[in-house]
Amino acid sequence: MNIHGKDIKVFAGNAHRALAEEIAEKIGIPVGKATVGKFSDGETEVNIGEVVRGSDVFIIQPTCAPVNDNLVELLIMIDALKRASAGRITAVIPYFGYARQDRKAKARDPISAKLVANLITVAGADRVLTMDLHAPQLQGFFDIPVDHLLGVPILAEYFKKKFPDASDVVAVAPDIGGVGRARKFAERLDIPIAIIDKRRPKANVSEIMNIIGDVKDKRVILVDDVIDTAGTIVNAAKALLEIGAKEIYACCTHPVLSGPAIERLSNSGIKELVILNTIPLPKEKERDFITVLSTAEIFAEAIERIYGDISISTLFTQQDEHVGDKGH
Repeated sequence: MNIHGKDIKVFAGNAHRALAEEIAEKIGIPVGKATVGKFSDGETEVNIGEVVRGSDVFIIQPTCAPVNDNLVELLIMIDALKRASAGRITAVIPYFGYARQDRKAKARDPISAKLVANLITVAGADRVLTMDLHAPQLQGFFDIPVDHLLGVPILAEYFKKKFPDASDVVAVAPDIGGVGRARKFAERLDIPIAIIDKRRPKANVSEIMNIIGDVKDKRVILVDDVIDTAGTIVNAAKALLEIGAKEIYACCTHPVLSGPAIERLSNSGIKELVILNTIPLPKEKERDFITVLSTAEIFAEAIERIYGDISISTLFTQQDEHVGDKGH
């Protein structure tokens, strides 16, 4: 594929090879030849197996668990490609790890998200393509262009088909911080929203939950960006059932699903959990109630637009959603 004198190449680390292959297939090219492994002492070893001089290169590597291994793989691949004279290097990070460490929550905390942004820039990336940063302002942590894709349109489209009659469906934000996301989701389905306001009166005292909005005898969809240990989403589901919600569904962009998450979700009363494949779902975490939707098409389209110097902000125009395209 060659549009403006430079060819396009897609490479992948070990974080999510399946997604990289799906994206490359949609673009119509093979995944580039690269060996990414470890030396006997545990150091990351990278060998690029083809010429990349002058190429427009995209490295697909979510920084999910094992987070540090995947991050270092990404950094060393960027360095290897830069030293091999790649024309432009885009780090495609479907899930940006460390994004939740974006401020000093208490004295002497690090701001790890900024550190990681610096590392990616210093390694030699020319731009970043990612999806649903924990806070959109993280784009400002980078001194290079960031294209920020959104997961809500994919999730909303699934539920729109699932519930053609959405007269008794309500979108629910599991906490105050997720209200904006739930509202965008609700607008796409033309349904009302409800909000769960939770607070802990003092240390070691159970959270008190107040539900703002009408959920009694409704089918509710909990909308979140990340589900990690699943504590927030499961507590929200239980609170909604207690006040008379009819059915509980949940969805998120990034299924981190660490620690007790799967066990909690299995016993939560959530009828279906819909997730995107920004992070691979291991076999041992697969369950009948979990539905995985692919992000390959949207990432492939974004990569082709970046390669062709076409604006990305029009990607979701038909859905009345704009994708941030800093630098366009």
